[in-house]
Parts: sequence; C-alpha cells; structure tokens
Amino acid sequence: MNKTKTTAFERLKWLIVAALIIIIYIWSINGIPFTGIQKSASSVSMAIFKGIIHPEWSYVYNGSGEDLVSQLVITLAIAFLGTIISAILSVPLAFLAAQTIKNFFHPRSTIGKVILTAIRAFPEVVLAILFIKMVGPGSFAGVLAIGVHSVGMLGKLFSEAIEEMDRSAETAIIAAGGTKLQTFRIATLPTILPALMSYTLYRFEISVRSASILGLVGAGGIGTPMMFALQTRDWSKTGIILLGIVVMVIVIDTCSSAIRKRLG
Repeated sequence: MNKTKTTAFERLKWLIVAALIIIIYIWSINGIPFTGIQKSASSVSMAIFKGIIHPEWSYVYNGSGEDLVSQLVITLAIAFLGTIISAILSVPLAFLAAQTIKNFFHPRSTIGKVILTAIRAFPEVVLAILFIKMVGPGSFAGVLAIGVHSVGMLGKLFSEAIEEMDRSAETAIIAAGGTKLQTFRIATLPTILPALMSYTLYRFEISVRSASILGLVGAGGIGTPMMFALQTRDWSKTGIILLGIVVMVIVIDTCSSAIRKRLG
C-alpha cells in the first residue's frame, strides 16, 4: 500500500514539474517579438546555400599568410597556448579549491571555489574585448582570453580530480616517514597526472572552437576573415572557412579522444 502511494506521489511530482516547464516554455516564447519573415529571406538563404556548396577553393592556400591554412594554424596556436597557460595556472588554484577534509565548510576550499567561479563568470568574448582594449587586437588578446577563461573550468575539474583521487599511496609514504614534498612528488602527482592531462586535452578541444569565434571581435584566428566575409556577403569564402573549421575540429577531436583513451 505504501509502495503504491509512493509511486503515485512520484508520478504526481513529475507531472507538476512537467507542467511548470511547459508553462515557462510557453511564457518564454510569448515574450519573443516576432515581426514576420523578411521578403529577402529566400534570396539571401539561397545565396548563402550556394556559397557554402560552392566554396572558394583558391582561398585554401595561396602563400600570402592570410589564406585558410595559415589562419587555421594561427587558430590552433591560440587555442594551444591559451590551454597551456590555463593548465599551469589552474594547478595551484585546484589544490586551493580541493576539499580534502570532509567538512561542510572549509575556508581554504571555499575561497578557491569562489575564485574559480568568479573567473568562469566572464565569457571568453567579453574577456577578449577587454584584452583587446589592453593589448590591442590580434592573436595575443585571443591567447589571454582563452587562457584566463579556461582557468575557471580547468581549475574546477582539477580540484574534483584531487578530491576523488586514491590516497592509499600518500598514506603509505606518510606512514614511512616521508615529507610533504616527497609525498607530493612520489604519490600525489603520479596519481592525478593522467586525469589532469585528460582534462587539459578535453579543454583544448573546446578552446579550438572558442578560438574560431574570438576572431569575430578582433582577437585573431580564423574568425577575423570569416567576419570580413560575412560583412561583404562573400558566401563562397564563408563556405570554405566553415568547411575548414569543421575539418579542423573533427581532426582535433579524433586525435584528442585517442590520446585520452590511452591515458585511461
């Protein structure tokens, strides 16, 4: 009897939740202003579609340094340097934020988590605009934006890896009279290093996509020529740029997944 009541209560609870979601969804749609489809929508859509299926192949490589291959290499460099910077900066913040003592409130851990959350609160595009004002437009601003923003996410992932690590090796070395430095070098670092490398590779995949977008605000990479192509409605160049980004992302994701599988 009690089991039947529990099941009925669970169903009622899920129905209430579903009803609330539907109500919020309908309310959100009603708040969106819709002025109708523009008269030029069909012609513009056809032009975009034709440009994408007939890309400008001559833009792939012409030796000017402004071609597709060169810009994709710059984009990869921005993502790589930004990820390396963030990985280095994330390690001390991760140890600061890791709650190794099972208490509800720990001042050190709380301070670290607040810092990482504050860093994650700023989108990469906003950081890119800020750094452009500081160091000028170009790849350096993109590297700084990705590097700073990624610290928030990598620090969070690193701290979770530290919290969940197996501490049996640490306990054994401490019991044998090992110092804190010896414990960290022999037990802690080798235990968490595969997880840190795996998370760094995963973040690099995301950084490649982010670096492709930051150029739209002037932070270097493939986004800059794509912005100019969109502004001039050069759909053939836009098509080859999009194709290049898709190929680059697929290759990076495939290689990163293979490496992460080997890391376990």
